[in-house]
Amino acid sequence: MLRILPSFFLLIFSCLAVSEELPAPQEFILTSTDSDKFAVYVFEPSESNRSGSAIITVHGGGWRWGKAEWTFRAARMFANSGMLAVAVDYRLSNDKITPVDAFLDVCKTLNWVRDRAKKYSIDSNKVAAYGVSAGGHLSSLAATKGCNNNLGSKENGGPDLLLLWSPALDMEKDGWFKKLLLDKSTAIDNSPVANVNKNMPPVSIVQGELDTLTPTSGAIKFCEKVKSENGICELNVYPGVGHLLTRNLENQESNFDPEPKFVKDGNEKLLSFLIKSGFANTLDKKAIQRQAAD
Repeated sequence: MLRILPSFFLLIFSCLAVSEELPAPQEFILTSTDSDKFAVYVFEPSESNRSGSAIITVHGGGWRWGKAEWTFRAARMFANSGMLAVAVDYRLSNDKITPVDAFLDVCKTLNWVRDRAKKYSIDSNKVAAYGVSAGGHLSSLAATKGCNNNLGSKENGGPDLLLLWSPALDMEKDGWFKKLLLDKSTAIDNSPVANVNKNMPPVSIVQGELDTLTPTSGAIKFCEKVKSENGICELNVYPGVGHLLTRNLENQESNFDPEPKFVKDGNEKLLSFLIKSGFANTLDKKAIQRQAAD
């Protein structure tokens, strides 16, 4: 059951990325498909280090908690690597809003970025997504179920590359997720594992071996299905740690104690995957080492 208390999330997300000096992000207010409002925050790379690609960052928090700020350091890391980074403050689940609404906000953000490809000097076919925990579910669903349009190289409007950190991927039997759906949709219809298709983008996953909230079995199943469709899926499993690479296995919902060397290596793996795939320009190992030590 993916039900994670918010008060400790900032600690773990502060360990997931570098914190180099960049201008403060620009805030934009988007209108959802049903006329609600949500914010996105844009981090631009330096003029001398533009890769021509973009990435949206999608925070975790069990779909019910969290804020875009939790991925700001990750967004800065990607911007330092030459990418336009956009942190999404998607709508949170309550007695009216469900994870499906959050998924639609992610799709809206992908479309918004692509619509501004010329303004930001990016390739509309090189828009990636980085998702953590529940944000990994939303990002992956955009890639599998798709965003019901013809934007992007994968034809369904989803991301052109996926980076996932302790993602929720196999939702069919997740009781917490089912509860949040408010009987408006089914878990299997919104499960990335169940919706893998032949048009999957390249995927790289960071996963704790002993994760009890978003189990490694889901990541393994997801990768196997992607590969069975001739797709690329890189799974980086770290031994002896749980959700978000915590060393505290007794409480994986709140009291996080991430293993610094695994956090460092995970970030290096994701950035290397971006560089290998032609989405990013640089990897600052010294900055990653400093951040992992914080």
